[in-house]
Amino acid sequence: MNWKARLLKLSGLMPEMDDAGSLAWGTLADAAEDAELVFLGLDEGKACFAAVPPEGDSSPRMANPQLWSLMATLRADDLALYGGARSIVDWHARHRFCAACGGATKIAKGGWQRTCTSCSTEHFPRTDPVTIMLVEHEGRLLLGRGLGWPERAYSALAGFVEPGESIEEAVAREVLEESGIVAKEVGYIASQPWPFPSQLMMGCYAIAENDEITLDTTELADARWFTRDEVAASMNGDADAPMNTPPKQAIAHHLLNWWLEKHA
Repeated sequence: MNWKARLLKLSGLMPEMDDAGSLAWGTLADAAEDAELVFLGLDEGKACFAAVPPEGDSSPRMANPQLWSLMATLRADDLALYGGARSIVDWHARHRFCAACGGATKIAKGGWQRTCTSCSTEHFPRTDPVTIMLVEHEGRLLLGRGLGWPERAYSALAGFVEPGESIEEAVAREVLEESGIVAKEVGYIASQPWPFPSQLMMGCYAIAENDEITLDTTELADARWFTRDEVAASMNGDADAPMNTPPKQAIAHHLLNWWLEKHA
């Protein structure tokens, strides 16, 4: 029933907020007449939808400080819902034409598919696998600072899994390429969807065979080894800590907590 349906209010890809600081919702009557609607799921029996915006977002996520600020303030459940909705409607906005023949595509299966109107090729939302890894050498942790990041911002190294690679192979390759460090004994810790726009972050841990860093300056601004005390001070927010740690919403933050508890 339409009266039970809710529409997530978006301004482009950014959400509108209500007076309580939560995601704002309207009804299907608020959608444009020709809007493509994506079914997000059911919430207490009410069908939830989001409308596909006119344009997607091809800019790097670090180039959107408004998005980072929003992520720090949203409740965890709202952030998860918004993240999934943003990812799927952004995909639709950027895939209105078929990669096989160039024909126009139309929305299908409640928004979880697009079908070419010319050759009938079916297209599905993508998820990009990314390894993010803690690399340890004799009680110290290798962390890096990305290009364009603030001076004291450090996090775990990360990179996309390439076709034909295992998770373990991707960890070893990315660490070697970015830092010159040989990583071995790769293990899995946890995963996190990161739908900005479409990553699945796979958290890993590895042991380094060497500690001399050879920095790839096309990927990182800096990389260095941090002791347990330095990581702990940073996670505690100490003013004299040597770095700023990743936000609590990011898997890197939880990986650092895991490492600290491992060495407690």
